[in-house]
Amino acid sequence: MAYRVTLIPGDGIGPEVTAAARRVAEATDVEFDWEVVEAGEKAIKQTGSPLPEAVFDSIRRNRLALKGPITTPIGGGFRSVNVALRQQLDLYASVRPARAIAGEGTRYPGTDLIVVREATEGLYSGVEHWVDRDHTAAETVNVITRKASDRIIKFAFELARRARRKHLTAVHKANIMKTTGALFQTAFREMAPKYPDILADERLIDNMCMQLAKKPSDYDMIVTTNLFGDILSDLTAGLAGGLGIAPGALYGESLAVFEPVHGSAPKYAGSDKADPVAEILCVELLLRHVGETEAADRIFRAVWETIAEKRVVTYDLALPGYTLTPVPPSSCSAMAAEIARKVPLVDLETPLPAPRASANGGDAQLEA
Repeated sequence: MAYRVTLIPGDGIGPEVTAAARRVAEATDVEFDWEVVEAGEKAIKQTGSPLPEAVFDSIRRNRLALKGPITTPIGGGFRSVNVALRQQLDLYASVRPARAIAGEGTRYPGTDLIVVREATEGLYSGVEHWVDRDHTAAETVNVITRKASDRIIKFAFELARRARRKHLTAVHKANIMKTTGALFQTAFREMAPKYPDILADERLIDNMCMQLAKKPSDYDMIVTTNLFGDILSDLTAGLAGGLGIAPGALYGESLAVFEPVHGSAPKYAGSDKADPVAEILCVELLLRHVGETEAADRIFRAVWETIAEKRVVTYDLALPGYTLTPVPPSSCSAMAAEIARKVPLVDLETPLPAPRASANGGDAQLEA
């Protein structure tokens, strides 16, 4: 049986990295039936809307989607397609794993963290306005509800159990945001006793950033609100080696959309230069979601071995900051082809070696 999946190529580098991910997906034994729909800048040209109703219809129908990055204009322009998609489809749980792959690109080669972010409310609720007629002051409303807080916290605890994680940290700012922050804090404190097998603790957002920079190995999973989750997932991606290797997933009650953490990087559009790994690992997450564990393992292993070999990697993975031995960079399509070639050949019986730290820690990231 083929899995019917909505495919949203996206903007900028989106079409290139989704094509790469599709190539790797089709190297597995799993069959896919892709339904391509457009959102973002291309959709505006075709339909006048960055998020046509056809996108919602396709995702609701297929219940699975693979999405490329979509440009969100800074300041003016159309509203964030990503935020609108999450709110309209009630994709309330954003899950962003941060895994160091093959080392050398990070001071923290053992990094293996998961950030679970509430994705429908908070400071991204879209409730904002000018305070005065002259537009010299503006206000944004931080909407936090008990229902959404309970839902995301329960999701995080349940995910911790399924993923065999033992430690969940709630991140908030209840010392200053004494209503919204305290509401989230209270929901966590009342939920935690229902999961006695999982160590539950809390951190303030500023302290959490410092703790992650000092010793990320002290943490396992994080659950937090929308804005804090957005920030922390970039931070944890940096700890693991960069946004270029950071996949993400969005879950609703019956829908799942898989998208990379990085942005559309319009300056690299059409150059066949972008790192495809984050988008490829979105396919890995999709396969795990539908129970195709062996195929998912094959993709992750193929990615690991390709990065470890440093023979066919894109520019960000070939930089001195990422590898101890700089190599000539390869194209996005060439790296995808190499990963796809390895997928049926990898040995799943041999444990992966521990990642190695680089001399200077590296800072390889795909510009968003």
